Amino acid sequence: MITPLGLDLLDRRRFLGDSATMLGSAALAALLADDGLLAQTDQPGAGGNRSPIRPIIHPGQPHAARPSHFPPRVQQVVMIFCSGAISPLDTFEYKPELVRRHGQPLPGKKLITFQGEQGNLTRPLFRFRPRGESGKMVSTLVDHLGELADEMCFVHSLTTRTNTHGPGENAMSTGFTLDGFPSIGAWATYALGSGASDLPAFVAIPDPRGKPQSSVNNWGPGFLPAAFQGTDFNAANPIRNLARPATVSREADKATRGFLARLNRRHLERFPGDTQLAARIASYELAARMQLSVPDVTDLSTESRAMIRLYGADSPNRLKAGFARNCLLARRLIERGVRFVQLFNGSYQTGGEGTSNWDGHKKLKVQYDIHGPILDQPAAGLIRDLKQRGLLDHTLVVFCSEFGRMPTFQKGASGRDHNPDGFTGWFAGAGVKSPLTYGATDPFGHRAVEGVATVHDFHATILHLLGLDHRRLSFYHNGIERRLTNVHGHVIEDILS
Repeated sequence: MITPLGLDLLDRRRFLGDSATMLGSAALAALLADDGLLAQTDQPGAGGNRSPIRPIIHPGQPHAARPSHFPPRVQQVVMIFCSGAISPLDTFEYKPELVRRHGQPLPGKKLITFQGEQGNLTRPLFRFRPRGESGKMVSTLVDHLGELADEMCFVHSLTTRTNTHGPGENAMSTGFTLDGFPSIGAWATYALGSGASDLPAFVAIPDPRGKPQSSVNNWGPGFLPAAFQGTDFNAANPIRNLARPATVSREADKATRGFLARLNRRHLERFPGDTQLAARIASYELAARMQLSVPDVTDLSTESRAMIRLYGADSPNRLKAGFARNCLLARRLIERGVRFVQLFNGSYQTGGEGTSNWDGHKKLKVQYDIHGPILDQPAAGLIRDLKQRGLLDHTLVVFCSEFGRMPTFQKGASGRDHNPDGFTGWFAGAGVKSPLTYGATDPFGHRAVEGVATVHDFHATILHLLGLDHRRLSFYHNGIERRLTNVHGHVIEDILS
């Protein structure tokens, strides 16, 4: 027997009326959510009763500086990204047990990893020695960086969800293994804008050997407005198509730009609500300003000989000198107020596995003897230079890679396979304690066992130092409140100064 409620449900007119109300309510909810006007919720993973905070962005000034959620400890970020997965066990993480058990099998079950069966435990391929007043053990492969160990906050317990390079780079840069998500630099500039009015807010500096494996995904805007994509150029390859044609004089170029600016202003006055036009005008005006600013910032001839030597930019090693010039460029960009600089060491464009990157599967010692000098002095010079100029007081230097490497050699090879279960990153500069060692892997460097930190935790901490709550910084996309940290991530409070 059908109840009265059941009869109501069978009523065609009522069904259509309720459907219309439901669709209208859903549309209203979407509009309110898009404007950040929904009530706070207590949904799991949504950061408790915290509503989204969306920055107010003027279409004509998308990169104008904006306030943070709370007082920041850091104004700018330089992220040094070692593409190919640098081995912590041969650089910054000393494991005495690995030395003692050299040549023995890893206790436990037989390991089958990314490239197959693993061989025996293998001690570090470079000598470690104590550094600074802290006595931190750092490898001779990175001697110059080792001298700065007292300036660093090491996180030895990072983990990630993938052991493949492309998805790993995606995860470290965007928080997601899949393509199409905004990079951390895009999130930072979306939230905060920039202090540089004549330069991009976010700059990616590819290695002299080419781009990383995941290429532009590392600095892409994903579903954020395109204005927040990183601009990629380096000391050897500046931004293209900025120079005026030789047939156009400087005076004519200036007069033309002035005339266009007047026309644009008039048009905006007639159509004040046209945000797409305002954004396009802002983009062209920034490009015009960059015609003057980019040649200036990339002109390293103004640097002193002492500064060139500090970075190693005078090295006969062409690749080391090239990376050194990129590090100098990073300092000059920070000096001029650029919010986020992503500096890459290693490439997959000019060589495959391990030849132009840190992917040391087969001949790790031979390959790292090449890569170590390219990274070491220039990166250390950047930190020293930032410090002596007072820029490190408000700049965070981040060192990372997509994952780590195994404590064993691959069976039949002289290199280490991928290890996403425990690896090292470090911070230097504003907002973090130093010297400090946080977290730990097991005695062999295989798995994180103390202070285990995910890539989401790493990102949450960087955003926190910039004065941003990673749980509230979001963008409404395809019906989902999207975050850099997805629905995960905790600030690593113990490392904050």
